[in-house]
Amino acid sequence: MDAHKFALAIATVAVLAVGAGGSVALAHTLDGPGAPRPAAAATVPAEPGRDVTLAEGQEARLTTRDLTVRYTRLVEDSRCPENVTCVWSGDAVVALELSQPGRGEQTRTQLHTARRGPQGITYAAAHVELVDVSRAGERVTLRVS
Repeated sequence: MDAHKFALAIATVAVLAVGAGGSVALAHTLDGPGAPRPAAAATVPAEPGRDVTLAEGQEARLTTRDLTVRYTRLVEDSRCPENVTCVWSGDAVVALELSQPGRGEQTRTQLHTARRGPQGITYAAAHVELVDVSRAGERVTLRVS
């Protein structure tokens, strides 16, 4: 093997080794804090008048009506951090999709934890109220009645 081919082979092995090491490091990083969580069941049943907690992307289906409520994302979060004294408690805003699958109708809304905006919505003869938003915003608790 001549020197040029040998150098090319060494360079190729080095690039592959660095790439593999990076992949191993990335996989290790994804297992640590802040790593993506396993996906929760996409749809959970919701009983009228009872609280239901949803992960981002998850939906609740009201057991007594043709109604689903999906938590799509945390839009804004100005709430006071834990262990900090604030003059104002702040506000978390979440985006929801409400739909009647049997009718093919849906609407989108944003609900607030503070009185700055709506904390509930009436849709398809049901009232959906925002009860709580987790500290990191990955989960919401709703009451559908």
